[in-house]
Amino acid sequence: MSTGLIVLLVILVVMIAALVALYFMGKKAEARQAEQKAQMDAVAQQVSMLIIDKKRLKMKESGLPEAVISATPWYARNSKVPVVKAKVGPQMMTLICDAEIFDEVPVKKEVKATVSGLYITKVKGLRGGNAQTETKKKKGLRAWALNKRKELEAEKNK
Repeated sequence: MSTGLIVLLVILVVMIAALVALYFMGKKAEARQAEQKAQMDAVAQQVSMLIIDKKRLKMKESGLPEAVISATPWYARNSKVPVVKAKVGPQMMTLICDAEIFDEVPVKKEVKATVSGLYITKVKGLRGGNAQTETKKKKGLRAWALNKRKELEAEKNK
């Protein structure tokens, strides 16, 4: 056998092993995500809140409690998270919003939100419904992934 053919076979075997490993890791992560979603749904509460501001901030700059920041893995501390500042009752709170509904959250409006701990999972407008604002078409990898996720969920629901 020639050296080039041996190198190609080794690369092919390594690629197949990597694909198999990624498949099983993906299955495991999917099961873990479903379990976490079930736990979050079990603890969810309906809360009325006035949304004051929303931004994508780095975890360190977000104003979240120190316990939350220290519990995040080191590689995720510099990533940007969707943060919502809201008035819940008499308190001002900083909450993390689900990335899928972050664009739908109206600013300077009172909403009824489903909150699980510090995490907002659903938002419904109280007065006049949600005012859908015209947004420019998003570009980039995050927008592509969100669109693909919505398409897959639409296919799964049918």
